[in-house]
Amino acid sequence: PPRRSYSTDNPQPTRPMTIKRRQILAAGGSALLAVRHPAFAQAPADWPRVIEAAKKEGQLFVYSANVGNPTQGAIGKAFEQKYGIKVEILEARASELRERIRTEQEAGRFIGDLSHNGATTTALQAKVGTFQPYGSLPSLAKIRTPFKADELRVPAFAHAYSILVNTNLVKAGDEPKSWKELADPKWKGKILSDDMRALGGGSVLFFVTEEHLGRAFHDKLAQNQPVFSRDLRASELRLARGEYAIWIPQQISSFLALKGLPVKLLAPDEGYPFIAYELAVLKNAPHSNAARLFMEFYLGNEAQLIHAHAGNIVVTDEAAAAVPAELRAYANGKLFGTTDASRQDEMLRLAKEIYK
Repeated sequence: PPRRSYSTDNPQPTRPMTIKRRQILAAGGSALLAVRHPAFAQAPADWPRVIEAAKKEGQLFVYSANVGNPTQGAIGKAFEQKYGIKVEILEARASELRERIRTEQEAGRFIGDLSHNGATTTALQAKVGTFQPYGSLPSLAKIRTPFKADELRVPAFAHAYSILVNTNLVKAGDEPKSWKELADPKWKGKILSDDMRALGGGSVLFFVTEEHLGRAFHDKLAQNQPVFSRDLRASELRLARGEYAIWIPQQISSFLALKGLPVKLLAPDEGYPFIAYELAVLKNAPHSNAARLFMEFYLGNEAQLIHAHAGNIVVTDEAAAAVPAELRAYANGKLFGTTDASRQDEMLRLAKEIYK
């Protein structure tokens, strides 16, 4: 795929990692640690030098799986304007980027600086040594629950998923108020769903609902004969045309483009399943200081609110408080749960077993 050139928050001084912090990391490996740990609450003392070194590097290469999302360009441009560092973004699907990075690193060709990918992919990459520690960042203490950072990865934002209904077919008061209600026999033959047997929003929905509602929920939902699709945009339009009453799961950020159509986004009682995107510095990154500075910038309000206006979930307490009232139901919405990379294959097999 071609490179796309694009091109925030005021950094604060911080202290280096303590010996105790290093011991915790050594014992815990790459397991995620709560950012409220005291070491994360301290800003690195070398931060002014990081900014100076990043400006001297003058450029940054980001590998992003957030394909086609305008937030990338907006954040890249804002970073360029603030620091004068040119940002190049290569967009591709998560699996394609993972293979590209693997190939480059095995060949000793270290081109990219920063990975911007879903948490499941970054967790798998972290296990095989794809990333290098970034040190610390001034804004790590701002990260809000349930998002976490470790020595390799920092949360960037999250895609959240909900239920979309056709308002001509589902009247007010008759809408499903929860994920659990989708198993009601009255919805038999009326549900269009992203394929739960393949990676994507459907698999995120399956993982979270199976974990919290149990297999019995999916056994009942399967009896309602949901129709699977892998074309998200076409599925949204099929719902709007009245082919189906319900589409699941609807990515909240995509709903904003459906304004004016006879559709309604619901807020399930249990909350929104979500998948976090993470930033990580690639091993032997040529511009590691610029990558580190971009990670800090991403945690600032300017970048986070760009995501909020796009319908994404913000990952810091400070940004959550600054989100405009009309966007809070989405950007600060109740979260139901997310996936676990270690159980990904297991859950895909189970989905194939239930939805034949």
